[in-house]
Amino acid sequence: MKLAALGGVFLCCWLWAAPAAAEMTGQQRAQAAGRAILGAPAPRVILKTIDGDSIDLGSLYGKQAVYLKFWATWCVPCRQQMPHFQHAYETAGADLAVIAVDVGFNDSVDAVRAYRQKLGITMPIVFDDGSLGAAFHLRVTPTHIVIGRDGRIRYVGHLADQELDAALIAARAPDGRGPQAAAAVTANAAQPVVVGDLLPKRSLRTLDGQRFELRHSAPAKTLTVLVFLSPWCESYLATTRPDVAANCRSARIQFNELSADPRVRWLGIASGLWADAQALQHYRKAGKVTIPLTLDASGEMYRMFRVNDVPTVLIADSAGRIVRRIEGNATLDAGALRAAIEAPGDLRL
Repeated sequence: MKLAALGGVFLCCWLWAAPAAAEMTGQQRAQAAGRAILGAPAPRVILKTIDGDSIDLGSLYGKQAVYLKFWATWCVPCRQQMPHFQHAYETAGADLAVIAVDVGFNDSVDAVRAYRQKLGITMPIVFDDGSLGAAFHLRVTPTHIVIGRDGRIRYVGHLADQELDAALIAARAPDGRGPQAAAAVTANAAQPVVVGDLLPKRSLRTLDGQRFELRHSAPAKTLTVLVFLSPWCESYLATTRPDVAANCRSARIQFNELSADPRVRWLGIASGLWADAQALQHYRKAGKVTIPLTLDASGEMYRMFRVNDVPTVLIADSAGRIVRRIEGNATLDAGALRAAIEAPGDLRL
């Protein structure tokens, strides 16, 4: 169950056309993202499990160490590491709380329940709306978070290895300082931006260093189309979620064909999960993508627009008001995007 070899090879299967030698391993990505929070007080938040139970994370600090594992049903190393995780739960004892957190990206509660039954896992499971992942700087799956009994974040990593095991042991030791104060995290406190709302006044930096204003003064009949995507969707999910991979491919073909339309301002917004600027560059080159791209490294845009699945397409009119949302199997229709641009307000999907 020691999976040290996985971190060096896993990412090369994900990033379309990316040279493996040039990519950071999963462990490096997780640890790089986690440096900013190591030693900091862990957030206080009440978690809701898929079975309807509540876990007050803040109330555990000072009493127990906490082990959070962020994972997804489509993630291969997550499944390979699951026996280690289940063993940690079964042998935790009274001084360690073990909680599974599905990242909520291209996943569903029904899929998690089926996965739980198939693998026989028994620990509490939380389905994240993105806010918990943001609080812990989630960048890869799986990501292991170990919180000490003092309520401080002691370890962030990707592998189920000796380093993780050592962190789990060390986190249980009392240090006599008591729990540290930390701000509460409110899940999705801000109102989501939905169909009928105006695009927020936000300026995003594209892959080429240009600024893209989400809402700006546009000529009449000029649309703004936001395409939420992932650079590894077509390649990695071809085996674990082939229907989603097909949707991603269909959306890419459509926006490539329509990218020259002068009536449309395009922006591709890439999820920061298992992706960086280099991965996005590879995606653009391999897919011959011509629309501007930006990396939503922190997941802020995905949370703002409540996007949990790729591809998702939002279309706003010349005033900046969102008039249509296309997602899921609707993106598989080869003419869906063209029809939406021709008559954006006729139907809201």
